Amino acid sequence: MIGGNCTEVEEFILLGFTDHVMLQHVLFVIFLLIYVITIVGNIGIIVVVKNDSHLQTPMYFLLSNLSFLDLCYSSVVTPKMLVNFLVQRKVISYTGCFLQQYLYCCFATTECYLVAVMAYDRYVAICNPLKYTTTMSKIVCILLVMICYISGLLNSSIQVGFRLRLTCCHSNIINHFFCDGPPLTHLYCSDIQFVQILLFAFVGFNEVVTTSLVVTSYCWIIITVLQMRSLESIYKAFSTCSSHLIVVCTFYGTLLFMYLRPSSSYSLEQDKIVSVFYVVIIPMLNPIIYSFRNREVRNAMKKTFQRIATSK
Repeated sequence: MIGGNCTEVEEFILLGFTDHVMLQHVLFVIFLLIYVITIVGNIGIIVVVKNDSHLQTPMYFLLSNLSFLDLCYSSVVTPKMLVNFLVQRKVISYTGCFLQQYLYCCFATTECYLVAVMAYDRYVAICNPLKYTTTMSKIVCILLVMICYISGLLNSSIQVGFRLRLTCCHSNIINHFFCDGPPLTHLYCSDIQFVQILLFAFVGFNEVVTTSLVVTSYCWIIITVLQMRSLESIYKAFSTCSSHLIVVCTFYGTLLFMYLRPSSSYSLEQDKIVSVFYVVIIPMLNPIIYSFRNREVRNAMKKTFQRIATSK
């Protein structure tokens, strides 16, 4: 491809993971299985929370939104990746590439803020239990979730909007399995320093704001729990936070590693592995974590399955 504005490009070529046909088929089966588990698990959480009266609380309302986001941003990337395992020409249209990047960035950013809101919810529940129903009322929860989505839309619109103004001239080959921001920067021949600073600034701001809220919430939770005299109360408090804490560590850890490293330390092959973790694996793990570590969710699932079995 010769130099020119990126809009002159009709399609991008995604290199994916490997050129070995047999390995591609093996990876297809593995990722298809993961994606099916992701769909079933997250839809299962949404259905169970909606239909079980015992789960009509702020915590599970936020959890159902987390499952929806996991389902969305996994579905933005995984189906195209699966198709590319089976076809010879692994291409994505110009519009499809930037739409994929826009939607992925939007959903991932929204999830960052939602995970932080879930930490705040646990802080209120443990540190101010008498004010929990008023502080985390239905209207407040809806407003907080709306703020999360608006943050995701704004962040995605600004970042992708600036990338659309850059000039491509090096190649239309993307050394990745989807249209992520860092791999695309290698295609630009115009000055990308501003875009890199913008990316670092926005991701840094999102991470600092959300991580600060999570860390502050859990610091107060730990202080409150350590003041409890009953071992049963301590265990119950920590058990309600353990699932969320695991989700926080895996989600934020991979994003921090991916986007807040110096550009000199970037390795596209290494980034593919990290990307698989937060694009494919984490959306599958979240419903599993909450299902196995949360008794109320497990009981609600059993009731739902029993109801389905008896109806047949």
